[in-house]
Amino acid sequence: MRRRWLLFAVILTVPYGCDNVTWGGVDVRLQDPPPKVEAAVAPGDEAAEGVALPEVLQGPILFAGTREGDSATLVAVGEVRGDGLVPFPSEAEAPGFRERFTRTRLAPGTEIVLFSEGVRVGRLTVTETGTDNRFCVPRASVTGVLEVTPDAAGARRLMALLDTSAVRRPYARYRAWEHDYDQRVASLNLASEAIPVVGAPWPPSLLESRADIQAFRLPETNAGTVAATFLFDDRLSVAAPANDAYALFIMGTGAPSGYRSDFIWYRRAADDGKGAPRYFGHLDWNRDGRSEILLDVFGAEHRWFAGIARRNGTWVRTFQDPCGEPAG
Repeated sequence: MRRRWLLFAVILTVPYGCDNVTWGGVDVRLQDPPPKVEAAVAPGDEAAEGVALPEVLQGPILFAGTREGDSATLVAVGEVRGDGLVPFPSEAEAPGFRERFTRTRLAPGTEIVLFSEGVRVGRLTVTETGTDNRFCVPRASVTGVLEVTPDAAGARRLMALLDTSAVRRPYARYRAWEHDYDQRVASLNLASEAIPVVGAPWPPSLLESRADIQAFRLPETNAGTVAATFLFDDRLSVAAPANDAYALFIMGTGAPSGYRSDFIWYRRAADDGKGAPRYFGHLDWNRDGRSEILLDVFGAEHRWFAGIARRNGTWVRTFQDPCGEPAG
């Protein structure tokens, strides 16, 4: 006998911190689905397939991507190791790794926990897998159906974790932040202070050289943060730079006396190759109580990821895809 399934789209308003909903006299309990059961791999299977997997995938896998309507496409960024990430190997380093990772960990039906503005906002159920070749190391990608909390309905940039413990992270109220006048002025002041420190030439117009500015608030602080990218003779995209081009990324946090500089990244194309970073998102991906920040970096021919975190009270770069490191 064929079974017939009926699917209903239901919108529920759920109080934060509560997994029980009373609706029309019916008690509905929201529960996470049972853990996905993966097929066991017999010892020696990797060798039989000619795929020798490296020592990776022992920890959570971080994803990042954007939302389009009721679906989203995310790319695998790397494996969480402390406050940094371990980049995935290339096909030259580990032939067959990406295909096997996609097949065994990202099969249709896999659920990935979604975050935005540093808080858990829902989940993505994988419907399709693929490869994103825009990055210098082609990355496994997933497309899937979204389920997000009502207040995060407008969230576009998403980060996600493929991790058995991620489903136990609590939901929190989502709030989108927009930069205000004081933060826009602060970004110019911070850049003005940084330019002579790093020895960069002054652009004809500092305001016009600001290619990106974003404001956010880390969950563990009560102060607003602003991040901005300034470019000289360049574009915030994958494109060849001019000979004298440079990128300057600054980040500052609000204080009683104004915004203090937290992090500066200066990269001159003639010395290190093009690398123009912009803020993508923040998340406490290793659950140490402090947020880490993911940067999306544009080069002359490809994109890559980098990240920063606080160590001993100072923001430092904790990882960068190998293709973004300067030659030599």
